[in-house]
Amino acid sequence: MQLTVWTYEGPPHIGAMRIATAMEGLHYVLHAPQGDTYADLLFTMIERRGKRPPVTYTTFEARDLGSDTAEIFIRALTDAAERFQPEAIIVGASCTAELIQDDPGGLAKTMDLGIPVIPLELPSYSKKENWGASETFYRLVRGLAAPERRPNTGRLARPVCNILGPTALGFRHRDDVREITGLLAHCGIGVNVIAPLGATPTDLTRLPAADFNVVLYPEIAEAAARYLEKQFGQRYTRTVPIGVGATMDFVAEVCELAGVAMPDLSDYQSNLPWWSRSVDSNYLTGKRVFIFGDATHAIAAARVASEELAFTVAGLGCYNREYARPLREAAAKYGVEPLITEDYLEVEAAIAAAQPELILGTQMERHIAKRLGIPCAVISAPVHVQDFPARYAPQMGFEGANVLFDTWVHPLLMGLEEHLLGMFREDFEFHDEAGASHLGGHGAVAQLETAPAAEAGEGLHWMPEAENELKKIPFFVRGKARRNTEAFARDQHLETITLETLYDAKARYGR
Repeated sequence: MQLTVWTYEGPPHIGAMRIATAMEGLHYVLHAPQGDTYADLLFTMIERRGKRPPVTYTTFEARDLGSDTAEIFIRALTDAAERFQPEAIIVGASCTAELIQDDPGGLAKTMDLGIPVIPLELPSYSKKENWGASETFYRLVRGLAAPERRPNTGRLARPVCNILGPTALGFRHRDDVREITGLLAHCGIGVNVIAPLGATPTDLTRLPAADFNVVLYPEIAEAAARYLEKQFGQRYTRTVPIGVGATMDFVAEVCELAGVAMPDLSDYQSNLPWWSRSVDSNYLTGKRVFIFGDATHAIAAARVASEELAFTVAGLGCYNREYARPLREAAAKYGVEPLITEDYLEVEAAIAAAQPELILGTQMERHIAKRLGIPCAVISAPVHVQDFPARYAPQMGFEGANVLFDTWVHPLLMGLEEHLLGMFREDFEFHDEAGASHLGGHGAVAQLETAPAAEAGEGLHWMPEAENELKKIPFFVRGKARRNTEAFARDQHLETITLETLYDAKARYGR
């Protein structure tokens, strides 16, 4: 096992908790020792939910290991059923409790609680959070949407679908659901059940009543959708509607599945195409972008970046190995080497080597971008509190495309502003020791020491005048200039980079 400071995904029981927290009337009894209850903070502090997750922990202690920990689980399960009176319960073990092999599922089967109790077997040491969420949702659908539970109601006059995949702690899931629900209504398609977000166990029994399923997040819902297709003949969507092109493809797909005509979308469009063709956006053409996240968002982001913003995809990767194949296919399309890893240090090394002008990634890449001095926009979980905005900010649909444009382009434009300020560094108003001009003061301010943008020059010493000259180079080629200068210095067996060294390197590589 590799120890790490950061991790892209938690253990699978966190995924199960995301499903339980998203739903209503479902309770999760988790066999776990003291110390494994930290996950509550993910929902109350990061997602800023108004209530704690519906989870009961057994919280056994070290001294309990010499006695009967199975009895502690049985007591916790009984108490949870009596206190919360849920419609259904899921039971499982955390990664630590898994080691003592108490078998919560088997223990639950011996009890008659009068409600469905669905056991989860989540191998903590071989699987991760997204898989845990997928497996939990699949088990719930399989256990509750059984043929004998199929509602005896007639079909509505218009076609209806289920929307599958949104969870708690999901990246913009709440807003995506709102956007796609409105888009489906515009197409004349109703929504039967949205799950797991906001659904009850009773709602899951109504899943077979829909004509087809819309899968927004394959990492979460594809396994359940495949089961519903096999069991009830419900087809499901393959297109993730992120970006204008993908949204148009999605509309065509759902209309075909529903058997309805394509609607008029002239009043239901995005501003992204117009902005992309505008004069102001000429500056963005060909900008090199490195993309990393979960496979769904990374692949979608690569399409938007390449086809709709005229960026150059300089790197593409994901952390969930279950979707490595479609990621590899996408990477081949853009002519880059696929990066499939759970090691953030490997991601940082790949970004440093690619020297992109923009990073589209997760909260982890946001930190990496700060270290490397590269603009960054977050496109995928894991995320932090700032990525759960109070405002409406979807990633999907036509409005989602507007959000993507603003979120991705603004970091580059701010970088351009910094470059312009650098060009006028010697001006009486903008030099480093001047105060903020918009406050009406020009007093001296504290000089901040900044670290070099990259660590590639290990063993080389940059003289201050050379560093200052390097800062005058536009930010989007500064990294390449630094690398070229350091390579030149090594070729010349120099240990110190002076202003003359910088000019000599420029002369060599400028030929």
